[in-house]
Amino acid sequence: MAEAPTLEDKIMAELSTVIEPELHRDLVTLEMIHSLSVTDSAAEFTIRLTTPACPLKHQMEAEATEAVLRVPGIESVKVNFDAQVTGNPRNMGRMSVPIKNLIAVSSGKGGVGKSTVSVNLAIALAQTGATVGLMDADITGPNIPTMLGIDQMPPASNNKLVPAEIHGLKVISMGFLADPGKPLVWRGPMIHGAIRQFFSDVAWGELDYMVIDLPPGTGDAQLSLAQSTPLTGAVIVTQPQDVAVGDAVRGLAMFETVNVPIIGVIENMSGEFFGEGGGQKMAEARGVPFLGSVPLDPQVRIGGDSGEPIVANQPDSPAAEAFQHIAQQVAARISVINFEADDNVIPLNLIG
Repeated sequence: MAEAPTLEDKIMAELSTVIEPELHRDLVTLEMIHSLSVTDSAAEFTIRLTTPACPLKHQMEAEATEAVLRVPGIESVKVNFDAQVTGNPRNMGRMSVPIKNLIAVSSGKGGVGKSTVSVNLAIALAQTGATVGLMDADITGPNIPTMLGIDQMPPASNNKLVPAEIHGLKVISMGFLADPGKPLVWRGPMIHGAIRQFFSDVAWGELDYMVIDLPPGTGDAQLSLAQSTPLTGAVIVTQPQDVAVGDAVRGLAMFETVNVPIIGVIENMSGEFFGEGGGQKMAEARGVPFLGSVPLDPQVRIGGDSGEPIVANQPDSPAAEAFQHIAQQVAARISVINFEADDNVIPLNLIG
């Protein structure tokens, strides 16, 4: 004779009706429910998120609470959260360093604020509690040190370069290593070799996300990195106007050609001066997610020039809040990309 289901069994059965809104599977099947306990009429459990930047955790909390309260005898529910960032299956056996996700930030042309987006996106991800690295792979025009207000790294250790640390980020840039008064005139293979050394010769430690600020355009450096490195995906940065969007489309197409998933499109400097909506129209036309727009704000430029990024220095400003929202969308999209690559269940047309 089968044993009657316990109260815990009934709670898990109800939780199996709660669907994770990005992955489109229930919380129990996804093994996201942990540490379930029942004391008298009170239930408590933890939902383990796939990223601390999950934008929909409050929706899951509300739906899980409602589901558990349907169990007879349960009168109160406490939902806790922790997070374990999912790693990209493309990395398996291909990375010499324990980095779960590599995010390429790219633009079809210079001058659209790609490095500004890279810096503020990386800080916003770190602010959620994730471990984040920032690689300035724009070897011939390394601007990241200026934007972060740092000019050197710690001393090397155990024959490894030690990245600088600021705002919760680990940072590497050729700007730390080169003479600032001399131009860096390098050909494609030399740039590619330097980028590879930024992986192999730097003591990164374990990272949930590495944001890689690529050179502008679609040249040798971008193509070789995309082909030789297991990128989780690419973020495409554009301005709203047509000429910038046209160049961004070519950059997006390059990643598609080498089978790198597109995380989405960001419209930078959106507003009256440059217009708005071009990035969203581009994303819709190409069938990729639109991650959000960042309003044109002089404080973003001022913060970049002074080494005080707006997400760190003015976190409640509209531009900073836009970057924080975009970071949540990037993290959620990465969770879906990794789940899809590992499980091969979710059709691409369901990702939005």
